[in-house]
Amino acid sequence: MDRFIYKITSKNQWTSTEASGCFEGAGIDRSDGFIHFSSAAQLIETVSKHFVGKRELLIICVDADKLGEHLRWEPSRGGDLFPHLYGVLPLSAVVETLELPWDETGGHVFPMGPWQ
Repeated sequence: MDRFIYKITSKNQWTSTEASGCFEGAGIDRSDGFIHFSSAAQLIETVSKHFVGKRELLIICVDADKLGEHLRWEPSRGGDLFPHLYGVLPLSAVVETLELPWDETGGHVFPMGPWQ
């Protein structure tokens, strides 16, 4: 499986995460019982399905190797395996945070990265 996985979150939620020292997930994560992530190949589709019209977003890049046995790759959309974290995300596993800007045409502009 991929070494790096990605989480989309709002800037506000991430600011709270940095203050607390770990990420417990967004509302849907807590409802589902795990934190949803995407591989690089899945990231753009995830944003287009779940974050249309949302602004002030960040891409959180995570080193999957640092999550241990709490990370599982499980089938989801169309049978694709998606990374799911059964536990909190420690900030020590976060490699980078990138802004996901909004452009004048009403869409997200992805920074250069492995999702291209």
